[in-house]
Amino acid sequence: MTVLAADRPGLLRDLAAVIAEQGANIESIHHASGPVAEMHMDLAGAPDPEALRARVLEVRGVTSVELLESTGQIWGKRVIVIGGGAQVAQVVLGAVSEADRHNIRGERISVDTMPLVGEHKLADAVRAVARLPRARVLVLAGSIMGGAVTEAVRELRAEHGIPVISLNMVGSVVSAVDLVISDPVQAGVMAVMAIADTASFDLRRLAHNRL
Repeated sequence: MTVLAADRPGLLRDLAAVIAEQGANIESIHHASGPVAEMHMDLAGAPDPEALRARVLEVRGVTSVELLESTGQIWGKRVIVIGGGAQVAQVVLGAVSEADRHNIRGERISVDTMPLVGEHKLADAVRAVARLPRARVLVLAGSIMGGAVTEAVRELRAEHGIPVISLNMVGSVVSAVDLVISDPVQAGVMAVMAIADTASFDLRRLAHNRL
């Protein structure tokens, strides 16, 4: 749902109250402030979308309400790839090719990348994956990672349950991930297989974590 409204204190509170009143739940929200606020909300559980739309239009300041498919329905699950540029490109090659195979069978899997260097920049990026909507798996593509990156990977897996695949590289990060793969193209393929409902691959059932 996309809402346009005159921005004011309490606007989001009032919208959330109406949405809850109509039996829906806000799964994610993007709020662009300004004289006219623009809010994109992914909602779940609304039994009567048109009744919800009518009630939201009654909120003070609201000028427009458009009912749309959620970003989850459109973009689906996300594979996140971070690390060195050349390795990232090769992982993406495998991930996009494999995602296409599953998407034509009804999946919605997208691939997001960020070439990045520096221990603390990488650690911050790993932790931020937990805050990305629809992120389902992380691939670390680089030549050397450890220290703060390793700790961030352990936090991401333990606290948020997001699996992590790593290229075989120098550094301690390979001891903290779910799966280590030498071939970057294969790493991208396996990342997609790990989250696709149309695949029968489960990282948790591997007898060892190196390929």
